[in-house]
Amino acid sequence: MKTAVAAPISEELIHRFDVSGPRYTSYPTADRFVEAFSVEDYTQALKLRRAGGAVMTLPLSLYVHIPFCESLCYYCACNKIITKHHDRAGPYLRYLSREVDLHTEQIGVGQTVTQLHLGGGSPTFLSDDELRELMAMLRRNFTFTPGGEYSIEVDPRTIDASRLDTLAELGFNRLSFGIQDFDPDVQKSVHRVQPAEQVFALVAAARERGFDSINADLIYGLPLQSPESFDRTLAQVVELRPERIALYAYAHLPERFKPQRRIPTVEIPSGAAKVAMLARSMAAFMAAGYVYVGMDHFALPTDSLAIAKRQGRLHRNFQGYSTQPDCDLIGLGVSSIGRIGATYSQNAKTLEEYYDHLDQGRFPVVRGLALSRDDLLRRAVIMAIMCQGQVSFESIELAHLVEFRKYFAPDMEALQKLADQGMVTLDETGIQVTDVGWFFVRAVAMVFDRYLQTDRTRAKFSKII
Repeated sequence: MKTAVAAPISEELIHRFDVSGPRYTSYPTADRFVEAFSVEDYTQALKLRRAGGAVMTLPLSLYVHIPFCESLCYYCACNKIITKHHDRAGPYLRYLSREVDLHTEQIGVGQTVTQLHLGGGSPTFLSDDELRELMAMLRRNFTFTPGGEYSIEVDPRTIDASRLDTLAELGFNRLSFGIQDFDPDVQKSVHRVQPAEQVFALVAAARERGFDSINADLIYGLPLQSPESFDRTLAQVVELRPERIALYAYAHLPERFKPQRRIPTVEIPSGAAKVAMLARSMAAFMAAGYVYVGMDHFALPTDSLAIAKRQGRLHRNFQGYSTQPDCDLIGLGVSSIGRIGATYSQNAKTLEEYYDHLDQGRFPVVRGLALSRDDLLRRAVIMAIMCQGQVSFESIELAHLVEFRKYFAPDMEALQKLADQGMVTLDETGIQVTDVGWFFVRAVAMVFDRYLQTDRTRAKFSKII
C-alpha cells in the first residue's frame, strides 16, 4: 500500500469530500443489524466455529464493555451509566462471568486470545481488586498469547501511578487516554475537567512502567473550540508524543443523544472552523513525524500500527484499525458487538435486559446479522480498500468465484468518477487508492456499499473525515 503524502490536505479538498458515510468497522454496518437474528442464530455460529476446527486454529479477540462512569461528559454518545455507586460493579462482574460461561459451554475453555480491549464507559471505574477479579476470570477461561495487544481505555481523572502499576501487573500493555482537548474553557463546557499537567504526569509514569503504546483521543468541533485554541492543544499533544493519536469529529446530535442537549448550539464551531481544525491537525501531526494510518488515526513510525500499514498488514474490527489478523471477536457486556464466522451480533443495550437474558441462562444477544454471499464479497472488497488501500481483481475472483468487473459493473462506473478526481487509479489488475485518496478512503469504500446504493440515509453517519 502506498504511504500517505507528507503535505497537508487543503481545506478546499476537505470541503469537496466532506459528506456523511459509514466508518466501516464492519460491513454491513451495525445499523443494518436486525432483531430477527436470534440467540439461537448466535449459538449456532459458535457451534459452527467449533465444528469447523477454528476453535483450535484461529485466535480470538475479546471486547469487554464496562458501562459505568462517575461523571457525565456532555459530548458522549457511548452506551454508559452515570453513577457514583461503585457497588454496582460487583453484580456486573458476576453477570460477565455468566456470559463467559455460556461461551465456554459452546467453544470450550482455553481458546487462544491475541487481542483484548476494555472499553466503556470508563473501565477504570472498576477498583484495582475488581480489575483483578475480571482479568482472573478471563484468564481462567481463555489463553492469552504472549505478545498480544491488551488495551484498556483510561479516564485520567480516575487513576494515578499506583493504579498504573496494577494495570501493568494485570498484563495490559496498551493504554488509551481520553484527552479530547486541553483547553480549560472547552473542558468546562463539556463537563470534563482534567488539567494537562495531570495527563502529562500519567503518561510519563506509564512510560516508566514500560507500556508498549499510549493512545490519545482528541475531538475537534467541541463547544468553544476555535482553530487557534485547538492549535494550542495540538502543540501540547505533539509535546506529549503518544505513540498513537485518534482524532474524531464531534457530531452534535442532541435529538439522539440526551447529554448533548446540555451543550448550547451557539457554542458549536462552524463547519468552516471544523474543517480548518482538521486540516491544521493533519499538518501539525505529520510535521511532527506521525504517519497518517487512515481514517482518524495517526501513529509514530516505530509504532506497530504504522509498521503494519507499511507492510500491508492492517486489519479493521469494531474497535477500528488493528495489527491483529482478521479473527472472530467475542463482545462481552451490555451493548457489546461481536463477530463469529459470517455473523455479527449485539448484546442488549440496557442492564435490565442484559441481566434478564443471563438470569434465564441465555446469551444476551438481541440483534445481529447473518451475512449473505454478496455481503461477504463486498466486505472483502471494502476491507481491502480500508486496510490495504488496494484491491486485486484476481484475489477477489479466486476467493469468491466471480468476474470482478462484470459483478461490480455499476460500482466500477461510479468509481471511475473518483479516478477522474485523482482519488484512485484503475488498471486491468485492480484498484489502487492514491496518496490523496487515502485521506478520503471512506468515500472510495462507499462505492461498493450495496446498502447505500438502495437507500440514501447517509445523514445518520458521521462525516467522511
